[in-house]
Formats: sequence, C-alpha cells, structure tokens
Amino acid sequence: MSLTVRFLGTSASRPTVDRNVSSLAIIREGETLMFDCGEGTQRQMMRYGISFALSRIFFTHMHADHMLGVIGLCRTLALGGRIEPMHLFGPPGADELLRRAIQLGTEKQPFPIEVTELEPGAIIEHDHYSLQTFPVDHRGRSAIGYALIEKERLGRFDPERARALGVPEGPMWGELHRGRSVTLSDGRVVTAESLVGPTRPGRRVVLTGDSRPCDATIAAATNADLLVHEATFSDEEAVRALETGHSTAREAAEVAAKAGAKKLLLTHFSARYTRDATELEKEARAVFRETYIARDGMELEVAFGDVTSD
Repeated sequence: MSLTVRFLGTSASRPTVDRNVSSLAIIREGETLMFDCGEGTQRQMMRYGISFALSRIFFTHMHADHMLGVIGLCRTLALGGRIEPMHLFGPPGADELLRRAIQLGTEKQPFPIEVTELEPGAIIEHDHYSLQTFPVDHRGRSAIGYALIEKERLGRFDPERARALGVPEGPMWGELHRGRSVTLSDGRVVTAESLVGPTRPGRRVVLTGDSRPCDATIAAATNADLLVHEATFSDEEAVRALETGHSTAREAAEVAAKAGAKKLLLTHFSARYTRDATELEKEARAVFRETYIARDGMELEVAFGDVTSD
C-alpha cells in the first residue's frame, strides 16, 4: 500500500528563488490530500506532478502564506471545467476567511465548495485511516496539526502451514486471513489463530504546521513513522522564534526525540538560510540523528516501519 509525501513549498512567510511557501501533499493509494496551500501552489502541483483531481485540502492555520494559493487553484479548476465539490478543512474561523478569499478569484463559482471547521481533537474517519487534529502553539492563533493514522493491518498469513494442514488455496485462505475459522471437507476445523500472526500497526504521519514545540505534538507524534515539523530559525534566532511562535531546528529535533519518532523532516525555513539549510540540519542532528531537510519537490515513500526518500 503506497503512502508518499510530496513537498510543494518549504519556505516561511515568503517565497525564495529555491523555495515556495507552505504546501504539502500526501498521496495514499492514489488519493491525494493537500495540507496548506500557499501562494503559487497550483504551479508547484504542475511542476511536481500532483493531480488537480484532489478533493480535500486541510489548513493548519489561516495565515496568508498557508492559504492564499487556494484562490488561484480554485480559479484554475473552474477554468478547467471542474464540477465536483471541493472540501476545505481548517481550524475555527476558517469558513469565513476561505469563502471571502475564494470570492476574490472568481465572479461565479461553478463547483461547490464545502468548508468544515475542525476543533483540536477532531477525527475524520476513512475506511483505511483516520485524520486526527491536535492543538499547536502559534502565538495564540487558532492553529492545528494533523496526524494521518492508518488502521491496523491483518497479521501475516502462513501459506506453508496452511498447505501442510490441507487448506486449499482460494477463498478459505481469505477467510482465515480475515480472522474466521473454516471447515475442511474432512470435517476438521482450522482456526485463524493457527495460521495468522498478530495484527500489525499501520503508518503514522504527523504534520505540525507553524508551531512552537508543545506537548500535544509530542503526544501526536509518539512512535510516528514520520514527523514533519517546522524549523523556521536556528539557535542564533531562538528569541525571534519564541516571539513569532515558531521553532528552531534544535527544538524540532527535541520534539522528535521525546516522541520517539522514526524520522524527522524539517520545513518552513526563513529566507535567510541557504537552499540546503545545512546549518539547521546540523543543529537538529546533534539532538536527533534521523533528521532531514525538506526541499521543494522532495518525495518520500513512507514504508511500514521505515521511510525512504529520493
């Protein structure tokens, strides 16, 4: 089951030559979920192969560098003849701001736009995963993070033992794998417990948006396969980070370490840092070794129990 993360914008506040402002897409089994939509996101989608067929965009907060791109995106979708609804999600206060913004971009909206405001702790259920929100600390603003949490997977089925027990391949194997006992033609009953191992956890991807380090992020990212945390500043600008409601790279690494996350991706960099932001990576790795710098266009495949990047 594929689960990839594609960074569309990794700059804080304003774009640079190398980085656009905030946006990220998660593609799971062909479904695209977008998180934040800064100015110019639609061009980044075209540049990095993200389909316009998406139907859900999630906002961490309503600062301009995280949401202005929805105006151009919806305009482009309208010009392309879209008729399917677009579902927008954000923290309290998002409804009015998003609708006013979209009205600036078009005289007539040809497809429905549905806006849902999410309180911290809200859960959006899907057949195979849930999206859970958690509170983050961003200058007292209405802001939330998101955790994509896959549901438990079936345990491993033992085909060799099944054959040894005389269970014919086919529907009976499927029944056993789903936890149901089967009766063989000779009357023997084979239980799922004898052929199927314990259930296995799905993957967990956690996104903070703009935030100071906080306990809620640590809780949400506990044992996460991937934590995407902002790192706007280096240690030299720690006072500035505190004043503006942002994190330093070291602080983000401390969150990942306390949470026991498997991998940390830093994003949302001040324009004062280089494209590679090596100084930020160095600071963070001194605390949490599995730290990496996100860049525009970077794609990561989140594997079960591991994460690999291109």
